[in-house]
Amino acid sequence: MHKDIIKFIRDIYKTEEFIPLHEPRFRGNEKKYINECIDSTFVSSVGKFVDQFEASVSEFTGAKYAIATVNGTAALHIGLLLADVQSNDEVITQPLTFVATANAISYCNAHSIFVDVDMDTMGLSPEKLSDFLKLNTELINGNCVNKTTKRIIKAVVPMHTFGLPTRIDEIVDICNKHHINVVEDAAESLGSYHKNQHTGTFGLVGTLSFNGNKTITTGGGGMLITNDEALAKKAKYITTTAKVPHQWDYNHDLIAYNYRLPNLNAALGCAQMESLPEFLKSKQKLAKIYSNFFSKNSSIDFIEPTVNSISNFWLNAIKLESLEARNEFLKVTNENGVMTRPIWKLMNSLPMFASAQCGNLDNASALENRIVNLPSSVI
Repeated sequence: MHKDIIKFIRDIYKTEEFIPLHEPRFRGNEKKYINECIDSTFVSSVGKFVDQFEASVSEFTGAKYAIATVNGTAALHIGLLLADVQSNDEVITQPLTFVATANAISYCNAHSIFVDVDMDTMGLSPEKLSDFLKLNTELINGNCVNKTTKRIIKAVVPMHTFGLPTRIDEIVDICNKHHINVVEDAAESLGSYHKNQHTGTFGLVGTLSFNGNKTITTGGGGMLITNDEALAKKAKYITTTAKVPHQWDYNHDLIAYNYRLPNLNAALGCAQMESLPEFLKSKQKLAKIYSNFFSKNSSIDFIEPTVNSISNFWLNAIKLESLEARNEFLKVTNENGVMTRPIWKLMNSLPMFASAQCGNLDNASALENRIVNLPSSVI
């Protein structure tokens, strides 16, 4: 079986060489725009490409405002600050996520709480979230307070796993009832939609990532998106070291962050955004090829988006029968030059988050043992 799968993937990418998990594609104006940026000498955080990149992401996602940052983690850090997450507050997120999600919470000196995911979306479960809040919290003076720790739960951070949208509308409704802000980690889901609305635009703010392995890349880079004008202005201000505008003087009135995306990276992003529709069509085609292939294999399930969602299929994922089957699949594919990867280790299993409060994590634990990512580069 493994040999058949390896041959199948090699046939897709038409190569006998090493096949990476997800590599970038540069098929448009990348070199032209980068050279133009260099010629302008505006290669740092000020320049026309930063403005153009923000405008193109805003238009594509439907968000009113977009603020470019040096990476997705920085965008999430700022998003949490905009949600008024302060030292000793608590933030609920999912245990099945990339470590940056939990790290950003810690950057605010806040505490993570891990609530289980749904088996189909692999993202934060509305049902599990509602159950946790009903059992463990109470409203005191307009704040959602953890009965056990007596801390305020300021935000919930759902993450759209591998580009598969969570049931984000349900999550937002639950959080509104409990007076909690939603900060969407949409780092992996540029081009994904839930009920015809782009991910990252349901909550107070959303964040995107343009790392080298994402659907489009700026090398590094991230974006904060929001429909709130005041929050957008604040985000731009505190990501630019809180420098008070002046023709020559240096005045800063807050401890802030040097998080703005350089113009050089944004030039790359502008070209990548021009290619994004083509990339998304290619990734839909690749997902369909995988889906058809694995539908004939009773022991492996290809992960599909839910009925009301459209996935960008950033990373295609399969679910195997057991931990042993997963490990054997990873071993054979990687030894034969086809890069596959397991899903992340649960955040609560990492030493820095081992003491975090958790709900029942049965679904996340089952997925941790069975999920594998397949090569997903644009074909």
